[in-house]
Amino acid sequence: MVRNVAGDMAELDPEDFYLLSGVEQGMRFSEWVRRDKLPDYADLTAEEIEYRLDRCLDRELIQRKTIQYEGYQLTFEGYDALALRTFSERGTIEGVGSPLGFGKEGDVYEVRSFTPLALKYHREGYTNFRAVNREREYTADRDHVSWMYTARKAAEREYEAMEALYPAVSVPRPVDHNRHAIVMDKFDGVELARAQLASEQAVGVLDLIYRALTTTYDHGWVHADMSEHNVAVAEGGITVFDWPQAVSVEHQNADEFLERDVANLLSYFARKHPHEVGDADAAAIAAAIADGSFETVRAFLE
Repeated sequence: MVRNVAGDMAELDPEDFYLLSGVEQGMRFSEWVRRDKLPDYADLTAEEIEYRLDRCLDRELIQRKTIQYEGYQLTFEGYDALALRTFSERGTIEGVGSPLGFGKEGDVYEVRSFTPLALKYHREGYTNFRAVNREREYTADRDHVSWMYTARKAAEREYEAMEALYPAVSVPRPVDHNRHAIVMDKFDGVELARAQLASEQAVGVLDLIYRALTTTYDHGWVHADMSEHNVAVAEGGITVFDWPQAVSVEHQNADEFLERDVANLLSYFARKHPHEVGDADAAAIAAAIADGSFETVRAFLE
């Protein structure tokens, strides 16, 4: 798990951030940044570099390797610190609060601002870097991809999709984005996988989700990673979240992804509520979503 660096921010000097930014710049060109390149990248003297390296190493904001040459790399904690500083300078957030959730591809915290918001750090590549690169459209064709690039592109894609869809689709309102981090509205509800739906609610909730996917498609997007783990259910409706794998409807596999999204949700509801959902045709539902004619799952029950 990546450590929450919010408590370190007050202890860091501007020159510490110069160093972190310098390492970040160098990582655009190589996985490990040579020490002798850091004065140029960070715009600091060699003596200042030595002092700042020790401070950032002590706080685990960077890591060092000494095989072949002395090189440095940002850790996710260091990348988090750079994003937090940018959000603070913009006035987007005033402080970081309690964790809201940890997942395989992201950590989410409550943040203080003019209203309670959520901060999501993307962690793509942290544990299974090669698999993520194969799966994501924005990394699949690149020969050399760092975890930093992968996480940043995932955040960019998610923010882009939410900006395009809000408020027509019930997604978290996007507030700000920097590097691999997104600030968004907190949303109500419980994850669908943990929701205790009554049998008579099942079709209605599934209809709400599929209607959201219909509007999403009409706005030019496919979620491409739908499951019971990225829908929240509340008294006022549903919220669809986690959009880093979203693709344009112009993507060559968009309709395949749409049908997979439909089938994943259908399979979940069929397991939980077999008498209400039954053996609906996922392909037919996906086609109705794509052409805008979807109204209710009941029309597709055998």
